[in-house]
Amino acid sequence: MGVRTVDSSCAGLGGCPFAPGASGNVPTEDLVYMLLGTGMECGVNLDKLIDAGKFITSELGIPSRSKVAGALNNKQ
Repeated sequence: MGVRTVDSSCAGLGGCPFAPGASGNVPTEDLVYMLLGTGMECGVNLDKLIDAGKFITSELGIPSRSKVAGALNNKQ
């Protein structure tokens, strides 16, 4: 369909100033997992991305919004 750029954020952090009450953004971990699962190259190491999300959410004292990170962390 020609889509070449998508927007996401590590661990789904953030929000939208234009949508008050928005819970956050699409977690990059979930997006990368989907892309890899469909055979698309994205140039992102999913394990390192999940580690980055763990670090920042730990520092902020909040849970990650990534379903993939949660599932893979529970699997270990």
